[in-house]
Amino acid sequence: MKFSTEELFNGIKTGNKRLIGKAITLAESSKPEHRIQAEELLEKILPLSGNSVRIGITGVPGAGKSTFIENFGRMAISKGKKVAVLAIDPSSAINKGSILGDKTRMEELAKEENAFIRPSPSSGFLGGVANTTFETMLICEAAGYDYVLIETVGVGQSEVLVADITDVFLFLKIIGGGDELQGIKRGIMEMVDVIFINKVEENNLQKAKNTKLELKRALDFIPPKEKGWRVPVLLGSALNNVGLEDVYEKIDDFISLKKKENRFDEVRKIQAEKRYEYWVQEYILAKIRNNGSSEEAYIAHKKNASALVSNPITEAKQFVEKFFNKS
Repeated sequence: MKFSTEELFNGIKTGNKRLIGKAITLAESSKPEHRIQAEELLEKILPLSGNSVRIGITGVPGAGKSTFIENFGRMAISKGKKVAVLAIDPSSAINKGSILGDKTRMEELAKEENAFIRPSPSSGFLGGVANTTFETMLICEAAGYDYVLIETVGVGQSEVLVADITDVFLFLKIIGGGDELQGIKRGIMEMVDVIFINKVEENNLQKAKNTKLELKRALDFIPPKEKGWRVPVLLGSALNNVGLEDVYEKIDDFISLKKKENRFDEVRKIQAEKRYEYWVQEYILAKIRNNGSSEEAYIAHKKNASALVSNPITEAKQFVEKFFNKS
């Protein structure tokens, strides 16, 4: 990087958007020298992080996530808040590049002085997020952003993994044909904290109310994620700024409840532990790939697995046992 760790640190502290972006690029890099500098930077900013509300926003493509985030973000800014948006684009499985490219989104929000928007390709990482979204959140928090909104890729049930790095999991639903609950997986319903039925107009209001009733009934069969919290199902239109105040208030109520029950910090600790486990796996694989003899064994077992000489579980187990016995 052409910027020193100290320069990036000072840029983050002072809210310099250009240097915040450079710091995120550093954290996203897989180059060994960049990883070393990124770790140094994350250590320095850690005491400044942790003060935001982290909100994961999911929903099927077409649910209006970007419109919701833009208008919700502008509303939060009007209340004196600073808002960071991490917009995760789906990536090509071939070259890991963003399918949607660097398209301009949320143009009005981008004009706000107290907003920061960062699109990132998921690079094939499952869970609706990018593999360094957690670290990117820490950078945004250290820069003083009160809300960090994560717009997930919205392409499957693995979306629930975004709940592992956020304080609030918001699910956007739209009115469709046929069974209104079709396509809503139990995994999503078990993890969701707030549901917002979007794109509600006068001509589909009754249908939206019926969907709300069905969702509330479905939620009655699912154990509550947080003690004392009944998942609210709200109606509105992000495009017309209808119902966004209700969402804002419910998020505030949910965070207040978690703090009152001493669950807020507890959940944050669990999230950090999961990141630790993720990076342990990453560094072990990196160690293997950088060790000549271990890499040969790794490739040999991988080929056996791909050729179905034996099943992949057995090959993985044999390699791991061989690696640790050697170590």
